Amino acid sequence: MEFWLTISILGLMIVGLLQERLSPDTLVFGALVLLMLTGVLEPQEALGGFASPTVFTVLALFIVAGAVRYTGALEGISRRVFGVAGNLKAALLRLTGTATLASAFLNNTPIVAVLLPMTVGWAKRMQVSPSKLLIPLSYAAVAGGVCTLIGTSTNLVVNGLMEGRGMDGLGMFELSWVGVPCALVTIAVVTLVGPRLLPERVDVLSQVGEQERRYLVELELTEPSPLIGQTIEGAGLRHLPGLFLVRIDRVSGTISPVGPGERLARGDRLTFAGVVDTIVDLKKFRGLVSPDEDGPPRGDQLWSLHEAVVADGSPLVGQSIRDSGFRGRYNAAVIAVHRHGERVESKIGDIVPRPGDVLLIEAPVGFARSFRNSTDFYLVSEVEGSLPPMYNRSGWASLILASVVLLAASGLVPVVLAALAGAAAAVVVRCIPPGDARGAIDFSVLAVIGASLGLARALEKSGVAAAIADMLVEVGRGLGPIGVLGAVYLTTMLLTEVISNNAAAALVFPIGIAAALQMDVDPRPFAIAVAVAASLSLATPLGYQTNLMVYGPGGYRFSDFLRIGAPLQLILATIALVTIPLVWSF
Repeated sequence: MEFWLTISILGLMIVGLLQERLSPDTLVFGALVLLMLTGVLEPQEALGGFASPTVFTVLALFIVAGAVRYTGALEGISRRVFGVAGNLKAALLRLTGTATLASAFLNNTPIVAVLLPMTVGWAKRMQVSPSKLLIPLSYAAVAGGVCTLIGTSTNLVVNGLMEGRGMDGLGMFELSWVGVPCALVTIAVVTLVGPRLLPERVDVLSQVGEQERRYLVELELTEPSPLIGQTIEGAGLRHLPGLFLVRIDRVSGTISPVGPGERLARGDRLTFAGVVDTIVDLKKFRGLVSPDEDGPPRGDQLWSLHEAVVADGSPLVGQSIRDSGFRGRYNAAVIAVHRHGERVESKIGDIVPRPGDVLLIEAPVGFARSFRNSTDFYLVSEVEGSLPPMYNRSGWASLILASVVLLAASGLVPVVLAALAGAAAAVVVRCIPPGDARGAIDFSVLAVIGASLGLARALEKSGVAAAIADMLVEVGRGLGPIGVLGAVYLTTMLLTEVISNNAAAALVFPIGIAAALQMDVDPRPFAIAVAVAASLSLATPLGYQTNLMVYGPGGYRFSDFLRIGAPLQLILATIALVTIPLVWSF
């Protein structure tokens, strides 16, 4: 009875995952609840996975990755990725190499989140379709995650399953034997073949970009800043997507138009015209701040950008922003005004707001919450992602990340302890505020991991794993252990394209182990095969979160992933199935 109940419940879960009507965490956790209600699993068996070190390791790594992103420790590297890349293949090589290396030690989702807007910006400046770059970015991040134990949560799930069965856990760089060759081949394929196989597409946001609100913003170049002494071209300030450098004001006079070879100097005031999303990116250039006259007071308080619509009857109407005492009244600064489809080009302090004007405001975090119900504004909203990086803490964040990697690699402490210590240190030294640390955690991923460990237990307890293992052994019997290993790998590879990679690993792991035990061979190669196959999801946008992240911005179709991802995935499967038996003998 338990056998058929387990098959039925997991079958319904897989159908639900294929239909995408509910989120993966809802479906996987729902299946776990059904297994408890039907008596297949006792509550302590089903929920034991949530107390697994794997869950806490992933949770802590989310915080460490959030601290690295929050302090801008990665942005200096990512801004240099395209610094001198003058053609598509050179850009692809630098982009994929950076993404692969970074993803080996950080969760690949924030890596793609940091590099994606910069990749789109470079593509627009060079008049190249972003669709030529974004799938390679995702694939490189995925391949990089296979190179180390902490590169992706899937590796940690398999590690937890191995330790749960009494096996030795994975070493920090044990997967590098197969991960590094796969990553190098991925970089080579997307760099050499990708430009021919990938389409030239335009995403929806680019098509409607001309209709977005445009502001005129003035920023001052202060020390310390890597931009000082650089040319406009070299600093990456020329042909920014959705943004135009109107002029530079300095002591010697005004420069307009601004040539690409003009060198920046301390104290320069740069006036940009553009859309708010690009202004957010611009504010993250180190040393570009609002001028003292109009900007926020200096200090340790965290400031972000907000948009607010001036209400009819607001005390701001009828007098200039300076005369209204805006800074004293709201503890904030107006840095730009948009009026009914036109830019307001007067000096900020001299602008007289009208009802319906949209103000771009720099204010402390929480400004939107404080003035949401104010009669002075119709609407107040914080601009997403506008909080400037805490560059003064980037050194600490880099040190913490390096320490976590070194401690985990040395084996002196368990991976979970190294990760938790790193997360705690990031909060203590203020690399990331506690509230943002909680926000950096993707609880849906933790839910899938914890529930997946329970599902794996159900497969073993009900006998489903043993039955499927019998079938795989029978299919691959003619080729011996290598044939069965191939069957396990291909089963995992197909599943991970249609359901969560963590769920696929948890479902196939007990099957692979059971198959190995039936043939009386070492189960470790089968565990390695499951970890690698579950992570290398390339043929569909559904199989991995980074694929979904680039799907819309790249303007892709489902078939675009199949065109390049399916052949590449078969090549990587061949590499894995040749390498695994050589390194981890049966």
